[in-house]
Amino acid sequence: MAAHNSAEKRNGRHAILDLAPLELDCLSVLWPMGEATVRDIREALRIDRPRAYTTIMTIMDRMAQKGIVSRRKAGRAWLYAPNVSAGEARQRAVQRLVEHFFAGSEAALLAQLSGLSVAGPSISATRSTVATLPPMRAAKRAAVENKGPAQARRMDDSLL
Repeated sequence: MAAHNSAEKRNGRHAILDLAPLELDCLSVLWPMGEATVRDIREALRIDRPRAYTTIMTIMDRMAQKGIVSRRKAGRAWLYAPNVSAGEARQRAVQRLVEHFFAGSEAALLAQLSGLSVAGPSISATRSTVATLPPMRAAKRAAVENKGPAQARRMDDSLL
């Protein structure tokens, strides 16, 4: 993955987690539109996140420089289009999350999401475990987070 990330940086492309919240908001309204002007994007954001026209214009220009969106001139306005789909963006975000917060282990991410403790990197074993176990009690979850998996397993009999 390290080679992939450095290639992204060399090509001017940034991973989705490198986006500022307003950049992601702009992309979120741009995806269903397909193509839009700064005015269109600003209008779509107006209710939840009102911003000045120049703020949205700056954000869109920066995303064009990063290669996240493309733009073309249409009369006096620029039309922006996403260079990455929402699904691709989600996939990249999850990949970066796994890479940076879970040392590349999808099983560790799945365990975190389900509240389980996982010793090995097997994602299929984790999925089958998650599917068969009832939700973890709060005390067990705290034990896993604070004490580690070995002590938490010793507590199983008293908690479950």
